Amino acid sequence: MTHQHTMIHARKQADESRRNRGRMLISCPDRAGIVNAVSRFLFDHGANIVQSDQYTMDPEGGMFFMRIEFDVEELEQHITKLNDDFESIAAEFKMDWRISRVSEKKRLAIFVSKEDHCLVELLWQWQAGDLDADIAMVVSNHPDMREYVESFGIPYVHIPVTKDTKPEAERLQLEAIEGKVDLIILARYMQIIPPKFIEHYPNRIINIHHSFLPAFIGGKPYHQAYTRGVKLIGATGHYVTEELDGGPIIEQDVERVTHRADVDELKRIGRTIERVVLARAVHWHIEDRILVHQNKTVVFN
Repeated sequence: MTHQHTMIHARKQADESRRNRGRMLISCPDRAGIVNAVSRFLFDHGANIVQSDQYTMDPEGGMFFMRIEFDVEELEQHITKLNDDFESIAAEFKMDWRISRVSEKKRLAIFVSKEDHCLVELLWQWQAGDLDADIAMVVSNHPDMREYVESFGIPYVHIPVTKDTKPEAERLQLEAIEGKVDLIILARYMQIIPPKFIEHYPNRIINIHHSFLPAFIGGKPYHQAYTRGVKLIGATGHYVTEELDGGPIIEQDVERVTHRADVDELKRIGRTIERVVLARAVHWHIEDRILVHQNKTVVFN
């Protein structure tokens, strides 16, 4: 059996083992009885809770967040009934909620420019079966990585972007992903995302910013860091909003540096941090581990 056949077989086994697994995400004002009501609902519908995480911002008037994974026989047939039956409980507790099947994989579009390290990391993890999603396409404003991406059997969409063609390019990009994508990943895509994209994909566009936000917002953060003589550099994975580099932060990491590091050395160290941080943020999103409240995230990892 070839490596590729082994990988496909392993994915099929993993998919089969999760065929009856569901997820529930809940955000609501905190009050007594929420956990009891949700647990009783799942028990009454023949579900077995296999993982449960919860967090309250403040028991007195704060927000409550919950993530549950559960198993139930023939989930695909019962998912609509579960959603319908939960409506009354959700209304009682004023919940923002979602019930979904774990086996229903999210479809990803990865946007890139010329830097390839974050893209390569995601493709490696996807090929190894560690990224539990479908990569629908890679979209780029440069043709450089077409051959590499297509070697994975993934469509490569090249849409050049210049100052004069930007509106048309944005229209073509939206047209390319419409109805085919659940999440957009900006893997060092060095273009400002227009408001129309953000309207279509609220809290479904993840960017990797090559600094430890809120420090060094905008362009050339490593040059800014070098000029300031920083002793820590970092990267930030965040959801995209209309405020530049100001969306809800999902994940961050840092590395210590010294005065000896020039800009190129900072970039070299930073590339490793960026790869890791973006991959973590993407993993947590596709596993429904992130709940957004205002401009913050609760991440059950």
